[in-house]
This record gives sequence, C-alpha cells and structure tokens, in this order.
Amino acid sequence: MKDRTAEAGAMASLASEVEGMSLSVVIPAYNEEGAVRHTIEDVRAHLDPLGLPYEIIVIDDGSEDRTLEIARETGVVVDSNQVNTGYGASLKRGIKHAQYEYVAILDADGTYPARYLPPMLAMCRNQDMVVGDRGAAMKNVPMIRRPAKFILNHFASFLAERKLNDLNSGLRIFRKSELVPFVPLLPQKFSFTTTITLCMACNGKRMIYTPIEYGKRVGKSKIRPVDFLNFIILVLRMTVLFNPLRVFIPLGLALMALGVTKFVYDIFMDNLSETTIFAFLSALIIWSLGLIADMISRLHLRP
Repeated sequence: MKDRTAEAGAMASLASEVEGMSLSVVIPAYNEEGAVRHTIEDVRAHLDPLGLPYEIIVIDDGSEDRTLEIARETGVVVDSNQVNTGYGASLKRGIKHAQYEYVAILDADGTYPARYLPPMLAMCRNQDMVVGDRGAAMKNVPMIRRPAKFILNHFASFLAERKLNDLNSGLRIFRKSELVPFVPLLPQKFSFTTTITLCMACNGKRMIYTPIEYGKRVGKSKIRPVDFLNFIILVLRMTVLFNPLRVFIPLGLALMALGVTKFVYDIFMDNLSETTIFAFLSALIIWSLGLIADMISRLHLRP
C-alpha cells in the first residue's frame, strides 16, 4: 500500500513538472514483431497518467515480419519506408511527422524502458537534449561490442572537448527546433544517434545525461562488426565539420615536431635530408587545410 502511495505521489510530482509540455515519441522498427506492441503499451502506460498531449509514431523500416501490421493494430501513427532504408532514415521520417516541439526517440526492441520518458521530459524543459546514459547497464551489451563502444566514446569525447558518457544511446529527448538545422547532416544508418550527439556537443547546445537501465533486447541485433569502423569514420568526419582545428592542429604539430627533430639530426650529420623538408611542408599543408575547413565550417553553421 505504501509503495502504491509513493508511486502515485511521484507520478503527481512528475505531472506537475511537465505541465504545459507535449511530446512526440518516435519508434523506429525493423523486424520487431515480438516487441513492438509491448513497447507501445509501455509508452502509453507511463505517459497517460501525466495528462499531457502526446503522440506515438512508429516507422517501419521495410520489415519482413508482422511488425507493420502489429503497429497498425495498436492505433498509433504508423508510416513505412517500404524498403529497408536504415535506422537513421526511419528516425528522420518520424521526426518529420512529429507535431510537438519535444521529441523522444525510443528503440522498439524492449531495451529502453519507457518509465524514463516522464523524468527526461521534465529535465528537457531547461535543456536542448537529454540522453539516457546506459552506464553500468551496458552489461547487457554483447562482450564483442563493448571494447568498440569504449574506444569510440573516449575518441569522440577527445574530439568534442567534453565528456560524452554514452555516444549512441537510443533513448533521448530533444527540442525539434534545435535539431532541424542538423537534419541534412544526419545519416541514414545506425550512426544517426552518434551524429546527433556530436552535433549538439560541438555546437555548444545544452545537453545532459541521466542514468538509465538498459534491458536485454527482444530478437537479434541489427548492428554488424563492420559498423565500428563506420562509427570511427563518422566521428572523424563530424569533428572535421564542427571542430576541424581539433584534428588538424595536433596532426600538424606532430609533423612539425618530427621535422624539427630530423632537422637537428641533419645539422649534426651536416646533411639536410628530404625527410626534413617533407615533414615541414606536410605540417604547413595540414594547418592550411585545417584553417580552410574551419572557415567552411563557420560559414556553413553561421546563424
């Protein structure tokens, strides 16, 4: 009885915190017939008591099972890519459908509990994006993928000049108006969430993390081992776009240091080598490219 009273009190408090807000929940789905209905019901169960305007949008990514049929049976907004286009393509289609300023994305495989949506929405009132940080809950991620995620997160944090706890969490709430300028940059595949994180982090947007539990997925993962290499390339590409000097200056400095070291050695040997000249010229070229990239980035992202 006490537990129910406490739960009711917490829900009333959350309802007060999100008063006047509204939410569009976008759920991308590909071959998720075993989990999509439960995911939709879970969202409804946690948003209905708040009394706020909300909508659930399911985007079927050309599923080969009954995912599309089951989603339509639930009465939510449903659209389809018709063919398998990608996770990012599904999210972009869903965001385009969204009629409210606050948009949540949530995977259809049961890994992200919908109970986090109300508190995350309340936090987003004073933020541009709130991200579910899986943290210790990442124990449910297959062992073979953990080293890749660890390296990727630390690499991205270095490039973005801030700590990124969870680079590609599939549970987040953001302001639609803050995301719109970046839509042309967002990819069609799994790297969509990675790109959103870097867009926000590298452009000074207000972004915070909140701890969540990460459940065991229903069905099979759609991520392949080769996607780690694609993630690394994506992080580098996004950083070059948003913060190019963070990449080019250290690289140029390394080449310049190599050139200086070789130059000292050449003086000692009384022989100026081609390697020294090549290192100096390479450093100058790298810095020049960095300055050009920085100028293009500023022109591209100016208000």
